[in-house]
Amino acid sequence: MNLSLSICRRFCALSLLLLLLLFGMAPPATAIRLVTVKHLFDLADQLRQPSDVAVSADGRIYVVDGVNNRIRMFDAQGRPAGSFGKTGSGRGAFAFPLGIALDGAGRVYVADSGNHRIQIFTPRGGFVAAIDAPPSEKGKPADPTDVAVDDRRRRCYVVDNDNHRILVYDLNTRRLKTTYGKPGTGKRNFRYPFLMALDREQYLYIVDVINTRVQVLNPKGLFVSFIGGWGVEKGEFFRPKGVAIDRDNRVYVSDSYMGVIQVFDSATSEFYAAVGDAEKTAVKKFKTPVGLFIDHRNRLYVVEMFADRVGVYQIEDTPGRN
Repeated sequence: MNLSLSICRRFCALSLLLLLLLFGMAPPATAIRLVTVKHLFDLADQLRQPSDVAVSADGRIYVVDGVNNRIRMFDAQGRPAGSFGKTGSGRGAFAFPLGIALDGAGRVYVADSGNHRIQIFTPRGGFVAAIDAPPSEKGKPADPTDVAVDDRRRRCYVVDNDNHRILVYDLNTRRLKTTYGKPGTGKRNFRYPFLMALDREQYLYIVDVINTRVQVLNPKGLFVSFIGGWGVEKGEFFRPKGVAIDRDNRVYVSDSYMGVIQVFDSATSEFYAAVGDAEKTAVKKFKTPVGLFIDHRNRLYVVEMFADRVGVYQIEDTPGRN
């Protein structure tokens, strides 16, 4: 066997072992603080590799059912409430949608990645408008993977994954205002950003996947902080994918590779806790967690892509031991 390959495999095995010890098999002496959640119900009605979820003020749940090229709707109790979308490139049709967001009026914004655009719908799925995402200066097509809406400033943020940037649109004109970022590892640099979220003050939290971190920008687009980084310790990631902010302004980040969700203090960007199972008093394991959402009732919605479901949990907000 090639020596470098052997060393790489041994390192990966050691890294996985350390992470398992940290997040799933650590003895009581090394247990970490937990934010426990209680399972309420699952959404799993014919979903195929869902990627993101959003919830309206009245409790209607929207799930991006990407492989089926549609948006599934559920009521606040998790009962199916219809769907919209189909495969294609016309109005209301999708080509591998990935991210979703709602504005203050309940309109639905969908990152239609394969069609290089954002589509906007009424709360019931009626087509409103489309916003085309431009190619890069080098002509590479845009790859919109998520969208976030700042109603206060009438802005729409779009992640352009393949071009390592954030597009900023004026919602009144639906025209591109500016872009944030470029390829790289420094401040305001990205390597395949994926999903994002806004907090109460409209600070933008962007999951920067290959840089294995979350990057925080203020409403002016200026760098604020990094959360996380690559590694095998708590507060570090293998493959971060989703992000959400709770009512205490704590930041939840999913790691799709390790199957855990970590919680960070937004003021310090430091690790706070891991999401734990209320019954087992242990770090909760998920199957490829991707998109996250936290509603006004402090319910946590977790998209488990390869389990073809969305889990709904009540955050009990009872930190365990350090």
